[in-house]
Amino acid sequence: MGDDEKRNRAMTARRQHLKSVMLQIAATELEKEESRKESEKQNYLSEHCPPLHLPGSTAELQELCKQLHAKVDAAEEEKYDMEVKVQKSSKELEDMNQKLFDLRGKFKRPPLRRVRMSADAMLKALLGSKHKVCMDLRANLKQVKKEDTEKERDLRDVGDWRKNIEEKSGMEGRKKMFESES
Repeated sequence: MGDDEKRNRAMTARRQHLKSVMLQIAATELEKEESRKESEKQNYLSEHCPPLHLPGSTAELQELCKQLHAKVDAAEEEKYDMEVKVQKSSKELEDMNQKLFDLRGKFKRPPLRRVRMSADAMLKALLGSKHKVCMDLRANLKQVKKEDTEKERDLRDVGDWRKNIEEKSGMEGRKKMFESES
């Protein structure tokens, strides 16, 4: 058992050493990535944003402001065009996904929430303060008198089924049933 414990300790020590080495490598890679991103940012800024030289006279300053406004307008137009392209492509993606579902025969159900609301409350929510109609649906129904059919009369005449069952029990009851039917 002493050999097994020594092996286990050696294996755990080796694992911990490998873990620490991996963490050190990952940390250096992160630092390299950050420095690379910073250098890319500096290169982009130096290309697209030259250093600003403020002129001495007001006319030159006004001209500089006009140039900066023109650049801002161009950047805004480019941003707007990009947003429109993104919206258009996302709409196309949604349409393609819908066509795909239609072709497969699977329809994605939208998540619906159950709403417990009376008809009056729903109309009030939709129409606001204009709602004055009462939605008592039963009040608008006509009263209809039922015509008695023969089956209903027979059922009424039968009365309590417990009394009737005693009469129909046994052979005499069955004979009476057949005689009454014919």
